[in-house]
Amino acid sequence: MAAGLESLGGFVLESILFKLDAKHAAAAACVSTRLRSAASDDAVWRHFCARDFALYDQPLDPDGALCPSFKGAYKSWFGSFSMYPLSLVKRAKECWTSIRCWLSDNCPEISDTLRKGVSEAEIQQAEKILGVKLPAPTKVLYRLCDGQETFTTNAAKNKYLADLGIIGGYEFYEHLVNVHLLPLRMVVSQTKNLTKEVSMLTMPKYIVVAASFYMAKFFCLNCSSGQLYVGTSNLLENGEMMPCVPGELVRLKADANFDMPQDALLLWLEEHNRRLRSSMIKTRHPSSRSICLFPETSPYCSVAVTNGVQVRASAVFVPEASDANGGEESYYFSYSIRMSLLPEGCMLDGVYYSSCQLHSRHWIIRSKDTIVSNVHGEAVIGQYPLLLPGEEEFVYQSCTPVPGVPGSVEGSFTFVPGRLSRPEGRQFDVKVAPFILEKPDYIF
Repeated sequence: MAAGLESLGGFVLESILFKLDAKHAAAAACVSTRLRSAASDDAVWRHFCARDFALYDQPLDPDGALCPSFKGAYKSWFGSFSMYPLSLVKRAKECWTSIRCWLSDNCPEISDTLRKGVSEAEIQQAEKILGVKLPAPTKVLYRLCDGQETFTTNAAKNKYLADLGIIGGYEFYEHLVNVHLLPLRMVVSQTKNLTKEVSMLTMPKYIVVAASFYMAKFFCLNCSSGQLYVGTSNLLENGEMMPCVPGELVRLKADANFDMPQDALLLWLEEHNRRLRSSMIKTRHPSSRSICLFPETSPYCSVAVTNGVQVRASAVFVPEASDANGGEESYYFSYSIRMSLLPEGCMLDGVYYSSCQLHSRHWIIRSKDTIVSNVHGEAVIGQYPLLLPGEEEFVYQSCTPVPGVPGSVEGSFTFVPGRLSRPEGRQFDVKVAPFILEKPDYIF
């Protein structure tokens, strides 16, 4: 057999090795001189690094340091992660790599807050302090990235970091939310702090993995079930929370149909990455450093153009203000309105106007099929925006409660050509196409 292998060409031997895993390729190197030579080729180990650890371009170790070879990189990764299914390690690494790349291209300030991964010993120490066993996917995620550098003791730096949550958020009135993924040390401290206020969080075992900078919103991972929860308006009163990921997708053990476990934190970050990559959510203004959770794509964002005025509108569920027990204000939504005058300007009755200004608004809000609010009023958040051709959108956020979902919002704005102080034509109504109010499968 060995003699036969000696006669095979290098390409054939390489093809044989590619079909093996790294362990068996190393064993095959003992069979013959030719196989030993083929198994020493760094191209083979580059293949194994890509297949098992999503390491494609450079032979980097888990800390990001350059290794002399892909064989050395594989040895380093395997030594660090061999206690986990390699398919899970690769999946978690691909998720983090994709998120980091998006942040580097679109919001480098947030990318700079991401920390290097923790060690297995640090995870075990955190588990000991918290009295829990973390789900394997959560462990791997933290081994690869220890959340964000945030919530420092430096007040000036805190002000800078406040808007740099990896999950992002929204703002309406005085309610400002921007969610950060917590580093392991803060998982420990914030879990202790919240448990003191909400005693039921000790049974079953919850840990705080993400929170708004101003602590208005908490995400808790149930280490027993693997589900991720977000606190409602009743969190501090009775520990009320809502699941953030479809329960049927959460599996803490591999089985015959699935080769790896997946907890809600992994699924949540993967879905967030998908939304970033698809431009469903984004940083809306070039000057903004934060991720905005208001949807930007259909069917969650409506678009209507009337006489050259474009209005885009969408809503986001606000769980921390909602009540899962029911009532007239069970579900809170924040909505974002983005209005602009297209480059061709305002056209009304065949006449061109170089500007137009908002005077009043009309909203119809539905809960299921019932109208629960029919509002007329002047201005929007106390302002009368003047629109000019091709300028950036005027953006404002507000909120509304509804007793049940699904619901919807639609309406219109009344504009005048020119300016309110000097109208140049008759008033006209600008349509706001209906946009959806619904409790989503994934809550961020």
